[in-house]
Amino acid sequence: MSNSPAADSAADLRLRLSGVRALMLDMDGVLVLRGELIPGAVEALAALDARGIPYVIGTNTSLVSRTTLARELGRAGLPVTADRIVSAASAAAGHVRRRFGREPLYVLVAPDALAEFEGLTLLSHDAAAMPGARAAAVVVGDAAEEFTPRNMQSAFALLRNGARFVAMHKNRWWLTSAGVMLDAGAYVVGLEYVTQRRALVAGKPSRTFFAEGVRRLDEMERQRDAVGPGAHRLSAAEVAVVGDDLWNDVLGGQRAGLRGIFVRSGKHGDAELARITTERGGRAPDATAPSIVEVVAALVG
Repeated sequence: MSNSPAADSAADLRLRLSGVRALMLDMDGVLVLRGELIPGAVEALAALDARGIPYVIGTNTSLVSRTTLARELGRAGLPVTADRIVSAASAAAGHVRRRFGREPLYVLVAPDALAEFEGLTLLSHDAAAMPGARAAAVVVGDAAEEFTPRNMQSAFALLRNGARFVAMHKNRWWLTSAGVMLDAGAYVVGLEYVTQRRALVAGKPSRTFFAEGVRRLDEMERQRDAVGPGAHRLSAAEVAVVGDDLWNDVLGGQRAGLRGIFVRSGKHGDAELARITTERGGRAPDATAPSIVEVVAALVG
């Protein structure tokens, strides 16, 4: 691994990507930035498709459903189907579906993202605010205008009454066309503080999130090759996560056993790269590149 802030050469990238069979790509900062496509992103995905290299887009976006997200990406010129997306909302929905089944849940998230929880028993905001209300779990994502004092009080009361606490992610902020915006992490940490309980995080940088990505990539590879259950399974070490966030993407993926590739096309740069290599528990990325373009060129070249 290199501790240098400089990007790896093309030859170094090829070496560091040796053995990688699939990619988990962050969305914001890797494929799009402030609502605009990053130059070369479309061609990079087309090159992966042409070579039959599986990839999924792993995003902590929890504001909308994967169906809506795929539609928005398509309008922007990035043709991606919903089943190629692993989101913080879909990961949280999968977790509570397996863990709680039909038990009542209070999901504090923007209305469109509720589509990920279809078929589950959800408390309305009015029902959650009733005295003595109970839920098996409180799930918090990017609720936008739904982060009202009343709804936060309901989440607090339900947690005090025994509900499990699930967070889609704990992102601090994100980049939008309107500038830097406060993210859901502030609300999650606030509820952790007042309840003195830690939330189970389903999105990045949790191992749960990256394991979901590897499972999906393994399914895609098996479908492509029409192999049976006894065939070699895709391992985390054969997957590289490509991200612009050194903590949520790169280090999170590394801790889950994936290779972490840092690209400079998004929010983090030299200052953060220097910091993560020196702080306790941090480590250098497995490789560094200007953008997804160079990563894909090294992988398919």
